[in-house]
Amino acid sequence: MSVTVGLLVMLEALPGKETNVEEFLTAGRSLVADEPATVAWFALKLGPTTFAIVDFFPDDAGRTAHLQGKVGQALGARADELFAKAPDIAQLDVVASKLP
Repeated sequence: MSVTVGLLVMLEALPGKETNVEEFLTAGRSLVADEPATVAWFALKLGPTTFAIVDFFPDDAGRTAHLQGKVGQALGARADELFAKAPDIAQLDVVASKLP
């Protein structure tokens, strides 16, 4: 399956909540497993308090379904508890890719 669009979600943990953010992201993997249009999903730790989610989809419909799905809902529900500021969500256009 090819990908044409993606998301980059930047997350900044509240002080002392870094472990909780890691647990939240680890649990998110099982939620996206049920999304057929989520071709690739990565949760990353970029620094002591900085995290990111990067994911890719075949089209805008898949990206929209993901944003409205369980992970998006969980992110919104726990944002005040876990993050120093609102998640910064950027929509990406894929220029080139290599998938298995």
